[in-house]
Amino acid sequence: MKTSLDELLAFTTVIDTGSITAAAEQVGQTVSGVSRSLSRLEEKLGTTLLTRTTRRLELTPEGHLFLASARGILASVEAAEEQMAVCRQKPAGRLRVNAASPFMLHVIVPLVDDFRRQFPDIELELNSNEDIIDLIEQRTDVAIRIGTLRDSTLHARPLGSHRLRVLASPAYLERAGRPRSVAGLGGHSCIGFTQPDSLNQWPLRSASGERHEIAPSMRASSGETVRQLALAGAGIACLADFMTAEDRKRGDLVQILAKDTAEVRQPVNAVYYRNTELALRIRCFLDYLAGRLQGLD
Repeated sequence: MKTSLDELLAFTTVIDTGSITAAAEQVGQTVSGVSRSLSRLEEKLGTTLLTRTTRRLELTPEGHLFLASARGILASVEAAEEQMAVCRQKPAGRLRVNAASPFMLHVIVPLVDDFRRQFPDIELELNSNEDIIDLIEQRTDVAIRIGTLRDSTLHARPLGSHRLRVLASPAYLERAGRPRSVAGLGGHSCIGFTQPDSLNQWPLRSASGERHEIAPSMRASSGETVRQLALAGAGIACLADFMTAEDRKRGDLVQILAKDTAEVRQPVNAVYYRNTELALRIRCFLDYLAGRLQGLD
């Protein structure tokens, strides 16, 4: 028969109060009930934990050894109960979220209304930034980062990944023609990024591998600017599915060189510093976002 929490509590309370009578009063049991709990505990462990005299109780060497473990078990149970109590609380307060403008506009903003209905007491503060920010300096609770993570000091939660495609508008293709091969991109207007340079390595199979480095005719710092340029017929772009799904569905952007495109996906992660006060707000937001992103992948 396994040791029960009631028996551990009786044992530690007797030690803390100094007597069975005082322990019984503290835990709300009878003196005989606490005494029986101690006897059952010793019987199960096969050892004597306390030596009892008419004047006092003393721990045996085995009792000293077991006391530390008993306290640890009870502390763990108490911590788990406190954690569940926190989860039952109503999340509230300000939650500062940072993301690059394309992700903010195409993923987070469309979900805000539903999120606010579910968590009306969370006050969202949404900020867009194309560069990697310092979360503490910018007073940010959660940042959404797309691509490989570099800062190992942050806690990260994977939210999924999105495929990259090479796209152009029908108007551009009608005017400039459709490239028939990766090499044919050299005669076209390619829209690239100012930074990082890795974004100008498109997932196209060529003699050099599954990455083709383009020579951009124009560059932009924001993926949303690149998207708008592509929609306006300014050239060919390589963009993630999360920001072009509706464009492709409507036919405003079409994929080119599909047979030459490698299966390359950009990971999406939420990063944050562990903070007990904000943990509930962060957890609610990340659980919600992760659930919604499953349908976008």
